[in-house]
Order: sequence, then structure tokens, then C-alpha cells
Amino acid sequence: MKNLLLGALMLIGALPAMAEKPVAIAIHGGAGTILPENMTPERERAIREALDQAVRRGHEVLSGGAPALEAVIAAIRVLEDAPEFNAGRGAVLTNTGTVEMDASIMDGRTLDAGAVASVKRIRHPIEAASRVMTDSPHVMLIGEGAMSFAEGHGLAFMDEDWFITDFRREQLAAIQSDEQAAMQLSEDWYSTVGAVALDRDGNLAAATSTGGMANKRWGRVGDSPIIGAGTYADNRACAVSATGHGEFFIRHVAAHSICSLVRLAGLSLEQAADRVINETLREAGADGGVIAIDPEGRISMPFNTAGMYRAAIHPDGRVEIAIYRDEE
Repeated sequence: MKNLLLGALMLIGALPAMAEKPVAIAIHGGAGTILPENMTPERERAIREALDQAVRRGHEVLSGGAPALEAVIAAIRVLEDAPEFNAGRGAVLTNTGTVEMDASIMDGRTLDAGAVASVKRIRHPIEAASRVMTDSPHVMLIGEGAMSFAEGHGLAFMDEDWFITDFRREQLAAIQSDEQAAMQLSEDWYSTVGAVALDRDGNLAAATSTGGMANKRWGRVGDSPIIGAGTYADNRACAVSATGHGEFFIRHVAAHSICSLVRLAGLSLEQAADRVINETLREAGADGGVIAIDPEGRISMPFNTAGMYRAAIHPDGRVEIAIYRDEE
């Protein structure tokens, strides 16, 4: 009896350790012609600091036992407030000098999803996308309807000038005066921010937020708010957030294609992500990359451009922050 009691106490003491499952998170801040020679030391330092802050914030949420959905929102909120990225404050400008933003989020456990497109003045579009998922019967709301919905749910709004930086004003002026030169100068032509995460319960989530394409017209919307194209999460396979030339990512349903290759074709996460980015999309003439995570916490971050702003904290706690290709 004494031995049985001792054994039971030892088992009870071991339960918390047994239940402590690993967590992991990856984020991106866009891909493109990102070269050291085009980057000032001050801008590079600010970008690395923002990536570090965002990935650590998301990991902190996961480490506290919160769901992956909360972690990706927390990480993206940091990036939406960082003026160095094409999302929230610092988003690229439309051809009329305004900011129009898109965002989406997906729950890998339930396949629930939410998105907003062509919204203005919402400080954190990712929060609006999340509310569409949790507080409406819809998947996507756009324009004035999405903004009215966000306002009705008490989300923070800012004056439009708050979103616009001098860097983006100069970028738009350069594009409109000499589009070819601007294409060569700007690494943010098709950039976004995104996050994918695995929580302690083994659930996955993915989220993406963007200001879209610089100098866009006619209410153009890319892949970022489109479930399956720019964002996808399925506990049976993986979670993916994409960045790149959205029209191609939409046509090839890039994020969903990666998950399908994992779930149905039996490819590893790395193989699936590499095939879509460096074969399917490259052959189609598309630039870009993805961040992806599987149910074991394995992370893949392939891209076919000169660089991609990216960061990750792996299941073993290893922190990875990188910008250029030679940092792989």
C-alpha cells in the first residue's frame, strides 16, 4: 500500500512536466528585392528590432498557455504598429495617396476564418479580421461595411495621417514619376506581414495583414485577405502565411496548396512549401515566400526573392531573425 501511494504521488508530480508541450511561432514582414546595399544601418536595425519584438510577443502569449490564435494576433499587432512594414502604420499608399488595408486569420482546429479588405483607419486590421471570424456568420467583409462592423465592436480607429509615413510618400512619388526606377528601388512592392503558430494544445493558427500594392487603383485586393491564397491553417497539415505577388498566389491557391501537399500527398512541410514557392510560383513568374508550421512545430520559411523579413522561435527555444538570403 505504501509503495502504491508513493507511486501515485510520483505520477501526480510528473503530470505537469508530461503536459508541457512545445510551442513555436514564425513571422514575416514581406519578401522582395531586399539587399544590404539598399538598406541603411538605421533601417535594418529598426526592422530587426521590430521582428524580434513581434516574435517574442507572440511566443510570450503561447508560453502563457494562450491559444495560437491569440499569439498570431499579438505578433501582428506589433508589426502593424511598426512603420517599417507594409501593414497598419507604414502601409503603402494607393494612387490617390490613401491607405487601404487587408487582413485575414484562420483557426487550424475548426477551420473558422475571418477577413477584411479595403479598410481604412482601423488601427489593427488583424483584430477586425478576428472579430469577423468570431462575431459574425461571415468570412470576409470589405470597405465601409467592414469599417462599420469594426466600429460597432469597439475597435480602435486612427486618423488617416497616423498611418502615412514620409517613406511611403516618397515611395509613391517615385513610383508615379518613374515606375521602372521605383520597382528597382523599392523592396516593399508586394509585401505583407504575417504569423503562424503552434500552441500547447497542438492547435495551429495563421494570420496575414497588409497595405497591399503601392500605387494600387480601383480597390485592388491581393491574396492576403483570401483564405487559401494568402492564409490557411489546418491542424491536420500546417499553417501558412504568404507574402508576394498576390495575383499569382490567388491563382495557385498557394497557402492551401502547401497544406494539401502535406495532408494528401504526404510531403514534409519543407518539401511542400519549397515546391509551391520555388517550383509552382517561380515557374509562373511570381516572386514571394511563405512562413509555415506543422503540428510538430517544424517551421519552413522559403522564398524565391533576394530576401524576406522573417523571424521564428522554434520548439527548442532557438530564436531566428533574418532578412537576407545568405542568413539561411
